[in-house]
Amino acid sequence: MSILEENINRTELSQIGEFGLIDHLTKNVELKNDSSVKGIGDDCAVLDYSHKQTLVTKDLLIEGVHFDLTYAPLRHLGYKAAVVNFSDVVAMNGHPKQLIVGLGASNRFSVEALEEIYAGIYLACEKYGVDVVGGDTVSSSAGLVISITCIGEAKKADLVFRDTAKKGDLIFVSGNLGAAYMGLLVLEREKQAFKADPNLQPDLSGHDYILSRQLKPEARIDVLDMLKNAGVKPTSMIDLSDGLASDLLHLCEKSKLGCSIYEDKLPIDFTTAAMAQEFNIEPAIAALNGGEDYELLFTVSQKDYEKLKEVKEITVIGHMTEEAAGRNLISQSGSQITLRAQGWDAFLKNDGKL
Repeated sequence: MSILEENINRTELSQIGEFGLIDHLTKNVELKNDSSVKGIGDDCAVLDYSHKQTLVTKDLLIEGVHFDLTYAPLRHLGYKAAVVNFSDVVAMNGHPKQLIVGLGASNRFSVEALEEIYAGIYLACEKYGVDVVGGDTVSSSAGLVISITCIGEAKKADLVFRDTAKKGDLIFVSGNLGAAYMGLLVLEREKQAFKADPNLQPDLSGHDYILSRQLKPEARIDVLDMLKNAGVKPTSMIDLSDGLASDLLHLCEKSKLGCSIYEDKLPIDFTTAAMAQEFNIEPAIAALNGGEDYELLFTVSQKDYEKLKEVKEITVIGHMTEEAAGRNLISQSGSQITLRAQGWDAFLKNDGKL
């Protein structure tokens, strides 16, 4: 469902009010986790993590800044809003357990539209075993605003931070890179074509994979299981929300190290590469700077390489160096190029161009 679609059964928010809306959207919530003692229905949720560490993260998504309702289905938007928070918890080597939803909506949104957003949130929570334990809804004069707080857990010994990489550690990445950015470019291209001719139908055929990576990402909790089964704990980790270059530089800065990664080692899906060529973009540029892949970028001690070399879904792309060596990409020709943060930054101009 798109906000632009007509709904003959539209229910205005004013018909049921704030508390009626909250009750309507949360009436079927059932708690699944033992740590969720008390959920929706009181002044606060009550959580009990016993002897585990509590992880808390928050993402704020604003219409026109983080998403475009011209092409983002509301159910997909709700799913993505939840998953990007799960991904932050996973990047700490933890597991998401509870979610709190804040929603600001203007009167151009119907009850049915907000139901679609919540349906996406609930779908993500069902898949990842997360409880919705609270939230708030308010009127907004600035379009749609979604604020998600995710709470997770981890054993103290399992936690992984950004500032604990060591010189010589191998740099790994899960999955493949650049697909979400190429999906965004396709959607923006079709949006511009639609604006020029509203009678023109968007041409999205053959782009299912890159569109799904943009509109419905997944948190790589499966990678945590792979690492655990291999008996390996990363020395540092971050999720790839802002682009490989930007997020790798975060690891370097926090750990006070340099790095060398290799262009020919970057995992890029063939559909991503083909679309990059269509847009006259080097696939490596999309992989380095595109953002929103929500893969895991992590470092591992060299002594653990043998345990991981047969593990699918992860790729060695380089190694950490002393800080004085710089932070570099080694091109396919052997040239050394200084890495720069050119991915997403919420307070800089981000126009979809690299």
